[in-house]
Amino acid sequence: MPHETSAAFPAHPDFATYAGAAWARLVRTALLLTGDFHEAEDLVQTTLAKVYARWGRVPPDDIDLYVRRSLVNNNISRTRRRRVTHLLMPFLPERVHQSDQGHAESVESRAAITEALGSLSTRQRTVLVLRYWEDLPEAAVAEVLNCSLGTVKTHARRGLEALRSHPAFAAAERPHPLPGARP
Repeated sequence: MPHETSAAFPAHPDFATYAGAAWARLVRTALLLTGDFHEAEDLVQTTLAKVYARWGRVPPDDIDLYVRRSLVNNNISRTRRRRVTHLLMPFLPERVHQSDQGHAESVESRAAITEALGSLSTRQRTVLVLRYWEDLPEAAVAEVLNCSLGTVKTHARRGLEALRSHPAFAAAERPHPLPGARP
């Protein structure tokens, strides 16, 4: 006997496939937007639930854009509702390609970046995450945020300036002396 679904919740097998494949990527992006792993998972769940309700109307060519835009908009709504400072996790998700740094230096560097990202405005942080973590071109970031290309460039420039001047980030960028080397 085939599985029956109610008229209110029609089956969308393509949605389940998409959600399963995109889950990890969306959580990583949401983690950088929220600074908290549990908040990130909640944000992705909320976003996917809202997307599911509209899945039949989302153009197949624009699914990633639609989901990213929904994720960003839901995060902005979340921060507007709460207006509470969130404590950031001391590390970023693991990257596919590890650097030549040792583990301790890598964790220290990621913690500094996360702390510095937490000091940015929601809009600057969103632009930097989409532009440099998701590696989207500026035009795609503008499309996701529904703003002009100039706005994206301004937020990226100001966000990078703020990151470079943040004490935790600046300390992590200083080269560490070699053991036994004289200062």
